[in-house]
Amino acid sequence: MSFHRKAALFLILSVCLYTSTYSQSPLNLSNKNASKQAKAVYSYLQDIHGKKMLAGQMVLNGQYDELEYIQAITGKLPAIRGMDFIDSSRNENEVEFAKAWWKKGGIPTIMWHWGAPAIGNGYINSKQTIDINKCFEKGTPEYKAFWKELKEKGRLLKELDQAHVPVLWRPFHELNGNWFWWSKGGPEQFKRLWTTMYDYYVHTEHLNNLIWVLCYSNDPDSVWYPGRDYVDIAGADDYKDSGTHLQMYKKAKAIVGSAMPIPFHECPVPPDPAQSFADGANWSWFMVWHSNFLKKIDPKYLKDIYNSDLVITLDKVPDIMTIYGKKK
Repeated sequence: MSFHRKAALFLILSVCLYTSTYSQSPLNLSNKNASKQAKAVYSYLQDIHGKKMLAGQMVLNGQYDELEYIQAITGKLPAIRGMDFIDSSRNENEVEFAKAWWKKGGIPTIMWHWGAPAIGNGYINSKQTIDINKCFEKGTPEYKAFWKELKEKGRLLKELDQAHVPVLWRPFHELNGNWFWWSKGGPEQFKRLWTTMYDYYVHTEHLNNLIWVLCYSNDPDSVWYPGRDYVDIAGADDYKDSGTHLQMYKKAKAIVGSAMPIPFHECPVPPDPAQSFADGANWSWFMVWHSNFLKKIDPKYLKDIYNSDLVITLDKVPDIMTIYGKKK
């Protein structure tokens, strides 16, 4: 082989090695002062990314106990427990559930069906329409309500921070779906809401336990992306109940790259893990929605999913702090 051919081959191999190394370099959390617990969970999520997916379940604590149902059917529990700051009268309970789940060895995720400022709380009010500009105009009812709610949820999250509980924090979900108030003003208004919350919680309130999780609807679009400085994880959700949702995964990946964990935030039925990885839909976790959605899943399928070697259930979550807590 001639010198020139050897040099060319070496150059190609060097570029391939560099590209491979670069793409696999671990990401840091956007918050430079993130707690060691948040860093450990983020390291763990990156470690399993593309290899296995975590089982997740949204829990309502209403009609029936979703966790008891899953355990009765599968003999397992999910690795991720989903909670919601939807009801002010129940939010303190959600905080206690998050503490207990972390202590149990699982990972808590909290979302927020935020009722439109100056209109009211709850799911119905989260779908109302307001002038988002008024949330930033001092003296308006929207401004007062916006900051009152932001501070109140910050107080709850601070309680978890002080208890050393990391949280997959998923506010403003289905951000580009145009059915919640935060998406009805378009991408620029949404990004202003997101970055305002981020800056307040991270830089003013110094909430260092949050892993910031961005949730698209089933059609991820880069114009809504706040930027890597404000996002740690990004994925999407869809209520079509079959398939691996490969195209949805690809759209999210095109926005955030291959290194960032990409979850299937909400689904009526878990995607088949073997088929998902075979297709290249490397979901970091799935989270089945609460109530009737869970009971509509074929029990045999649910049991097969929870007992798959590719799915991490609560009993398979490692001691995250022991294994990943010392990493910088």
